[in-house]
Order: sequence, then structure tokens, then C-alpha cells
Amino acid sequence: MDTQRLIRAIVDNVERVIVGKRETAQLMLIALLCEGHVLIEDVPGVGKTTLVQALARSVDCSYRRIQFTPDILPSDITGFSMYNQKTGEFVFKPGLVMSCFILADEINRTSPKTQASLLEVMEEGQVTVDGVTRPVGPPFMVMATQNPSEYVGTYPLPEAQVDRFFMRVNLGYPSADEEIAILHRFRQDNPLLTLKPVAGGADIIGLQRYVKQVFVADGIYRYLVDIVRGTREHPDVELGASPRGSLALYRASQALALLNGRDYVLPDDIKRMAPVVLNHRLILRREALLRHLDADIIIKEILTNSRVPINASTNAPTNAPAGAGGSAGGAAPHTTPHATPRVAPRGNREFP
Repeated sequence: MDTQRLIRAIVDNVERVIVGKRETAQLMLIALLCEGHVLIEDVPGVGKTTLVQALARSVDCSYRRIQFTPDILPSDITGFSMYNQKTGEFVFKPGLVMSCFILADEINRTSPKTQASLLEVMEEGQVTVDGVTRPVGPPFMVMATQNPSEYVGTYPLPEAQVDRFFMRVNLGYPSADEEIAILHRFRQDNPLLTLKPVAGGADIIGLQRYVKQVFVADGIYRYLVDIVRGTREHPDVELGASPRGSLALYRASQALALLNGRDYVLPDDIKRMAPVVLNHRLILRREALLRHLDADIIIKEILTNSRVPINASTNAPTNAPAGAGGSAGGAAPHTTPHATPRVAPRGNREFP
């Protein structure tokens, strides 16, 4: 499998619809390669739903959109058993979540009971109805959207569910040139209607396997844990990131390394992924909110104060995939001169 070509093809395909948001498309793909879920939080009309649909159509897998409303029931999500009078048996009717890609549109507009119906499937990749457990996917990914600026008629997601999202991203408004490009691109037809898949489910599963083989040195482990523990010990944070956050940051840094053609993780990968992976997992104290602090400011402060490993080299396992030169995503990680470790020689071979 030519991993770099495949990754580039997926991101490029999404960009055929979404203008000027390549970095966000890369983050979405990183979450997919890490078997994670994404919460897209932004104002209406910036392309949240279109981004999800573009990514889902780029992979030849099943896709369902769930429009969350106050009257939707948990059984609509997970499925239910219906009595068949002809056979005298109960027949399972699959719910909307029984698919590979799920768009949970405006997830905060449904009741907490219905929101909770996603807890099992997001964490364990399975649905249990009437004592029978049924797997979903693979691959499986929930991409939820919500509007942060409107709260009338909404139900805020509980912390247990927010923590199950691998990362939180936003799109933001396009620049003037990007908005002109959007007008030209949608001048006649919606490009989403003609978008064709460039990868299959087996390709995604293969990429997920390669992500887990990306090498992480001992010094990187300590650096990552120090950052996560810093969120728990910060005086302005009431509740810091959990070990689930540590695992998410670990896996995201591996995926970013793969995206940039490397088979080893750098401290810069950790620094780049920490804000999007950890910011929604922090609960700040009231005093901090009154001082207009937010999670991104806290994480930036923790990254500044964390000791970067200068020598992160160690012997790599012989079965780890070798790195490839160049960047598939088109955007190199943020680099800091003093943060670049000396890594063990890994060769210059391509990924399998």
C-alpha cells in the first residue's frame, strides 16, 4: 500500500468541495486513522456538514446522516426488535448508527437520553439491544456538529460524552479570496454531488494498522504524559484530561507522523496535536472564566512550560515500518529548533 499517495488522494478529494480548509481536512483524516470521533463546533453556514459529507464520500463505505431533534428516540439510533406475526419471532430492525460513517447533525438539539444512546457505540464500536450485542464497522466514525453560539432549545453534551470525541475542530470563516473561490466552485452545480470515492474500507483499515506501528521513543512518552498531567495540576483547571486523553494524544501524534511521511514521532507532533485533542476535555474554574481564559490558552501555557526532550533517540523495534520522505498532507508540523530530537537512524524506505 502506498500510504502517502492514498492519504494525499483523500485530502485532495475533500478539497474538491471544501475551499481553503486543508488543515481541517487533515485533522478529520487523522481522527479517522486513529479510529476516533470528531466534534465540529462552529457557527452556522461555514461548511460543517459539507466537510463531513465530503470525507464520507471519499471512502467507499456506508454513510448515514442523523438530524438530531428533540423528539428523536434512542431506539431510532441503536435499533429495536419488532415482533413478526408470521414467524412468531422478534426481528431486529437496525438503527441509524449501524453504518461506517455517521453524521450526528446538531447533536445538542436532542435530549440527553438520546445523546446517551451513542455512548456504547462511540467507545466500543458496538450496539447492544435486548441483550444482543452487534458490532458496527470497521471502519466506524461519528462526526457530530453543533453551534456554540446558540443555546435556546439545546441540551449541552455531558462531559462523559464530550470526552469520547477524539478531537474538536472548527472551520472558521473563509478569507475573501477563499469566499470568491467558493462562489466560482458552486456557480453551476454542487461539486459534492459528483464526488467519487478514492479509497475503500480496507484501505482505511490498513492505514489504521500502519498508524499503530509508528515508533515512539521513551522521551516522547514522558513528554506526552507531562503535558497531560499538567492539565490536571494547573491552578485554573478544575478537571483535566483523563488517560483517555493521553491515549488520544499518543495516537494522534502517530497519525500526524504518518501523514508527514515519517515512521517516528517528534515532540513537534505532540505540540501540534495537543490543542485539538485536549481542549474539549478541560473544565476551567469559574475564576479562570471570569479572567477570560479558555482551554487553548491553558494548553499553550502548559506546552511552553513543559520540558522538551532534546535526545529522544532509542533503538526502534525491527518490525516498525520505515519512514517515507516528504509530506502527504502538504503541511509540515510546526517546528521549533530546540525541540527537534536526535532520532535513531531509520533509513529512507517508503511505507509498505
